[in-house]
Amino acid sequence: MASIKNIFSSRTDKDGSFFDALKKILTFSPKDFSLYEEAFTHRSMNEKNNDGKSQNYERLEFLGDAMLGAVIAAHLFKKVPGGNEGYLTKMRSKVVSREHLNELGRDLKLINFLKTSIPIQQFGGNIHGNVFEALVGAIYLDRGYKYCEKFINKRVIKPYVDIEKLEGKVISYKSLFIEWCQKNKKSFKFSIYEDTGNDALKHFAVKLILEDKIVAKARATSKKKAEERAAKRAYYKLQVKIDKESD
Repeated sequence: MASIKNIFSSRTDKDGSFFDALKKILTFSPKDFSLYEEAFTHRSMNEKNNDGKSQNYERLEFLGDAMLGAVIAAHLFKKVPGGNEGYLTKMRSKVVSREHLNELGRDLKLINFLKTSIPIQQFGGNIHGNVFEALVGAIYLDRGYKYCEKFINKRVIKPYVDIEKLEGKVISYKSLFIEWCQKNKKSFKFSIYEDTGNDALKHFAVKLILEDKIVAKARATSKKKAEERAAKRAYYKLQVKIDKESD
C-alpha cells in the first residue's frame, strides 16, 4: 500500500511538500497524518476506508464546525463578561459565519492541498470554509482540545476577532429585517416578479413588501441572494426607524 507521503506527492508546490506546508499552518507536528489526508480529500475521489465507508472531509467538517463554535463561545464568554446570551450568540455567529470561514480558508490557501477529481476552478466559495472546518476537526481528533484551542486562537481569534468591529458587522440583512418585523408585529413578504433582464445567467427578481407597500427590489443569480440584497436595501432605506425601534 502506498504511504501517505506518496499519496500526497501531487500536493507539492514551490514552497515545498504538503507536510512542510501543513506543519507551518498548524505550528506543531501532527501525529496521525491519515486524519489530515481525510480532511483534504473531496467526495469526488470516491475513496473508502477498510470498512468500506466513504473517506472525505465531510464528517470532519461537521466536527470542526462544533469545535470552532465551542472555542469561540468560550473566548467570548471570558472576553465579554457583560454580554447576555443573545449578544454572545450573535457575536459567535459573526465569527463563524460562512463568509468568515471562507476567508480563513482562502488566507491559508488550503484549497491548494485538496485531493479532488473536480477542477478547482469549478468549486464555489464555500469550499474554502469547508476545508478549514475539516482541518479543525482533524486537529481535535489528532491532538485533542488544547491543541485545537491553540490553533483556533492563533489562526482565528488573534488575527480576526475584534470585538468592536464585530459588534458593527451585519451577517444577514434579511435576518435583521425579519427580526425587526417580528418584534414590531409588522407584516412582510418577499415576492418573485417577472424581470426582462438580458443577462446570460438566469436572474431572480425579488420585491420586498412591508405592510402592503414595496420597500425594495433586487435581482441576483439565486432567490436567496436576491432576497438578501432586497433586505439590505430596505434596511438602509428604513435604518433610522429600525435602529430607533431596536433600542
